[in-house]
Amino acid sequence: MRLLRNLCFLAMMVASLPLVAGFFGSLHPAFDSFAHFRIHLAAVMILCALPLLLSALRTEALMALAFGVAALATVREDFTFTGAFPAEDISSQPVYRLMQLNLRYDNAAVQNVMNLIERVQPDVITLQEVSAVWRGNLGPLSETYPYNLICPAPHGVFGVAIFSRQAFTEGAEKRCLDYGRMAVASFDFAGRSTDVVSLHLDWPWPAAQSSEIDGLVPVLSALGETALLGGDFNATPWSAAVHRVGVAGGLTTMPSPGPTWLYRALPPVIDKLGLPIDQVMSKGDLRIRSARLGPRVGSDHLPVLVEFSFVPGSAVPAEQETSTATFRQSAALRR
Repeated sequence: MRLLRNLCFLAMMVASLPLVAGFFGSLHPAFDSFAHFRIHLAAVMILCALPLLLSALRTEALMALAFGVAALATVREDFTFTGAFPAEDISSQPVYRLMQLNLRYDNAAVQNVMNLIERVQPDVITLQEVSAVWRGNLGPLSETYPYNLICPAPHGVFGVAIFSRQAFTEGAEKRCLDYGRMAVASFDFAGRSTDVVSLHLDWPWPAAQSSEIDGLVPVLSALGETALLGGDFNATPWSAAVHRVGVAGGLTTMPSPGPTWLYRALPPVIDKLGLPIDQVMSKGDLRIRSARLGPRVGSDHLPVLVEFSFVPGSAVPAEQETSTATFRQSAALRR
């Protein structure tokens, strides 16, 4: 029993060090690397503290429990378990769909991805790890999503892309940035010009994530008044990295519908132990209505499926329908 007590105490203290460091991510990216594991570290502290409540170390255990629970409370607002978000009265506004997905460069389950797109019928898709092989596999999407931008990486492994049913905003520039890490294009959503971004950040420190964000600040700050960003941030929503991207672009981070990444060799039953590193951000007249996670499609990332609308504004010409409505009408005719 004494050995068990000592091991629990040691594990509790060891977990506390990176847990505390993670709250100082704004001081140095090395600290921010620990922040991504805040939930896991807090859970370890709490589990190790529980047996110590029956020992002479109950005071230390109570302090660890309090700190662990407080750490978990700091991430509560970064999640949504209901899949719905409060917003203005937009119930009468057209509903659009976004699908955000890191394909994984070597994912051979192409048909799983295509089947999900056919089932969900998103209006706009933001993709990462669009490797040279995936660029060929995505070719058929151009029939349904004729407005697209693919930004390959020089080495052919990574790359990002945006596919849309909505037309490009007339005269707007389409941009590929940071060697295939970021794609930016503007689309016309029934008269509302909206910048759409697909972003794939590098891994946290000691990798180049922090310096990469530094280089993207001018681009993010130049986004239009209304924008929608989907990406694999390799960073959790409560991290300093995600906060920096949001501040640079004037963007609000959508609460995460749950963990989106887990080593793909692990069984789906433990998906909840993964990390919520795929983020969706927005600003301007765009409002998120709901979000949920899609099924596994062969990648080590889960799809993020989002519904959004625009707040009522200037009158939109009656002949301009949402592509979702048009698609539904076409699908009904095919039946």
